[in-house]
Amino acid sequence: MEKPEPFRVDMAQADLDELDDRLAGTRWPDELPGVGWSYGVNRDHLRELVHYWRTGYDWRRHEARLNSYPQFTTTIDGQNIHFLHVRSPEPDATPLVVTHGWPSTVYEFLDVIGPLTDPRAYGADPADAFHLVLPSVPGFAFSGPTRQTGWGVNRTARAWAELMRCLGYERYGAQGGDFGSLVSPELGRVAPDNVIGVHVNALANASVPTAPGDLDGLDEAERERAQQQEMWWYAHSGYATQMSTRPQTLAYALNDSPVGQLAWNLEWYVDWDPTQTGQTPIDRDAILTSVTILWLTGTAGSAARIYLEGGEEGWGERPAPSPVPTGVANFLGDKAIRGLAELSNRITHWSEFSRGGHFASLQAPELLVSDIREFFRKVRSAG
Repeated sequence: MEKPEPFRVDMAQADLDELDDRLAGTRWPDELPGVGWSYGVNRDHLRELVHYWRTGYDWRRHEARLNSYPQFTTTIDGQNIHFLHVRSPEPDATPLVVTHGWPSTVYEFLDVIGPLTDPRAYGADPADAFHLVLPSVPGFAFSGPTRQTGWGVNRTARAWAELMRCLGYERYGAQGGDFGSLVSPELGRVAPDNVIGVHVNALANASVPTAPGDLDGLDEAERERAQQQEMWWYAHSGYATQMSTRPQTLAYALNDSPVGQLAWNLEWYVDWDPTQTGQTPIDRDAILTSVTILWLTGTAGSAARIYLEGGEEGWGERPAPSPVPTGVANFLGDKAIRGLAELSNRITHWSEFSRGGHFASLQAPELLVSDIREFFRKVRSAG
């Protein structure tokens, strides 16, 4: 790892002007009458969001918000890595590396940084404080694009172990959601002597069986739920199939049309139909900021590669058991099943929430913060 260099986001006005021109010149497709979201992203919903993107959204405000936190770049294993490093005012705070998923960016963690690093200022116990390291996943945003093949779950986890070592953190926790829910447990497997505990939300590989015998140890309710979720995933996984097989073909469209990129990402942000899920709506500025970051850095296609790279590593298979204590927060819409999670994780904490959603740091930040604190409080007391 090279010595980290300070970093600030400063996007050229010419690039913002070009984005506006492209949005204004969008060539809209037709849409069948009355289909809603059943054929994909609803056109009326998308047009309204694009109108706001052009006329109401203020990139510079969100750029400044990102720049209010210490940011750095370095090179690990030949790859440029961007990260936020926010130390707590509490000297005995627990180091914690937090990993985002697809199609997210580190911007989506900004609402939890304050409560996690400085609980005293939020009326909570200062013993629950964390020093936060928030890397951009290789290929995403300011850590992109990737320049080599192989940047899947394991290589990313090994890069995080090197990052934490070079920052001087010998013992630390890991947290993540979506793709981060795969990287964080893998970090516990590659550096078990360093990782004190793993906390995940939106656990991505514990909702359906991946091998013969996976259902054998489940109770009847869990088996039925797993089978139903297999059917759900089959009907909704077209985006993942494309990215895990032919991401380069998709990259041309994502890199050429900001509305196309927004639509591609939006399905997951709204979980297919925002009028039906019951999940907490995500603020449109948060959605547009992550989409704008990927657009301005030209990394939507590069970010999509993690599906192919992860598949090459076998992320659809059940990983080896982890020796590290693991906590799971299951928010509304998340589909993790404890019996499946226990096949490859040492589960010591499990929470179910009736609100929030897949992007918990945006949809239920206070619940996520509380659950992270509770889990690591148990880990520290056990250690």
